[in-house]
Amino acid sequence: MNQNIQSIPKTTIRQRLHDYRELVKPGITTMVVLTALAGFYLGSAGQMELVRLFPLLLGTGLVAGGGGALNNFMERDADSKMRRTRNRPLPAGRMSPVHVMIFGGVLSASGLLFLAFTINGITAILAGISWISYVFIYTPLKRISPMATLIGAVPGALPPVGGWAAATGQITYPAWILFAILFMWQLPHFLAIAWLCKDDYARGGFPMLTVLRNSRQLTGRQMTLYSAGLLVVSLLPALIGLAGMLYLIGAFTAGLVFLGVNIVVARTTTKVNARRVLWASIFYLPFVLILMMIDKMPL
Repeated sequence: MNQNIQSIPKTTIRQRLHDYRELVKPGITTMVVLTALAGFYLGSAGQMELVRLFPLLLGTGLVAGGGGALNNFMERDADSKMRRTRNRPLPAGRMSPVHVMIFGGVLSASGLLFLAFTINGITAILAGISWISYVFIYTPLKRISPMATLIGAVPGALPPVGGWAAATGQITYPAWILFAILFMWQLPHFLAIAWLCKDDYARGGFPMLTVLRNSRQLTGRQMTLYSAGLLVVSLLPALIGLAGMLYLIGAFTAGLVFLGVNIVVARTTTKVNARRVLWASIFYLPFVLILMMIDKMPL
């Protein structure tokens, strides 16, 4: 076997590793893992139990990566029509659909079983709900309705709830506040991406909100509405005693800035302004979560 591995050109090995990395959607998977970490830290009374943290992150990453691979499998035909996705492993012909389906299924099942046996059943069930809603509801719904954006925000908002359940063994109302923050954040974030990639989505046959006729004003209004909702729910951790005054001031300031950027888009919906929302959202989420973790109040 070693001789066979050595006979494979290094460029081929690198390309295959790169393809596996692309299949698991590293950006999304990283966000899922980091938000689960935030939920675990915020739910921990005192010092975090590292013996539970690492299995949580590994299992969560496996489930998220498996879901990403299955999403690649299910959207391979549409991906072949879009410029930003046509070089992915499946549309480019570097992997077979069966191979990717098995890869995604094995990763997903391994992650769910790992969470169930090393953490607890609640965390595994939450990961399973996230996986099912992403793979079997959100992914096919993208080809049918703009409502897929709302559905897709659910699996993206569940990881911190899973992290909280891993730390506490239960789901209490602070975990649902974390869910609400992640849910509301994703909507302007994704709509900004959808506006930047609207031509690609049209080519792929995805009826996103930004693809529809007269979508300019509607997209801007929805981005503003969701960012205003985000500002409100982001203050709740301080109001319930999960975080302190430093967090309250920081979250309020960041929320106002983010809302202002979205209002600009609502007034003038252009790709330049949508890109500003995208970058503002990328800054906003880690800032708020890190600030919440820094200013965490004793449970």
